[in-house]
Amino acid sequence: MNWYEKLNKYFPVEEMKSKKHMEMLLKEKGDVYYKDESPKHVLMYAEFDSFLFIDYLWVSAATRGQGIGHKLIDKLKKKNKPIILEVEPVDYEDTDTEKRLHFYHREGFTHAQSIGYNRRSLATNEETPMEILFWSPNDETEEVIFEQMKKMYEDIHTYKDKEIYGRAYQPVDEVLSYDEDNTRDDILEGLGTTEKA
Repeated sequence: MNWYEKLNKYFPVEEMKSKKHMEMLLKEKGDVYYKDESPKHVLMYAEFDSFLFIDYLWVSAATRGQGIGHKLIDKLKKKNKPIILEVEPVDYEDTDTEKRLHFYHREGFTHAQSIGYNRRSLATNEETPMEILFWSPNDETEEVIFEQMKKMYEDIHTYKDKEIYGRAYQPVDEVLSYDEDNTRDDILEGLGTTEKA
């Protein structure tokens, strides 16, 4: 399997960019969008001046729990910028969703409770609510993370969307919202840190 097939098999269809989209990002935005891969992992990420965004992180099932994910996150942390990523809410029928949360919790990520994120999938035409997690070396506020997420959405997720998919994703203001008084539950609260992901 090539890198795209590995991601496509693992991630839900509504979260996947098309292969054409990702190849265009790698070719035309190669100064921002990167692929780090080995037979055991695929990491797709964007690096901006003030933050990093993890688009996809896949570690082969045979090698999970061997510290590969930790080493990859550690390499990104050494860049000393906030790291942002999207996760789907826990689906108890899909144990991987909970394992992913355990993994990022262990790696020191925080749930951005004041950021709402809900976009319509061009693949399924269904609303896809996601949660934002972030790690910050300098205690950036969720408001700063929100502004960085907006930039990422416009520069990466919707890059040439009409050309690639024949229609556009929703504008950023329909997808992302910020409410500092939000009282949503912290999806990482109460997670144990001992389970290997």
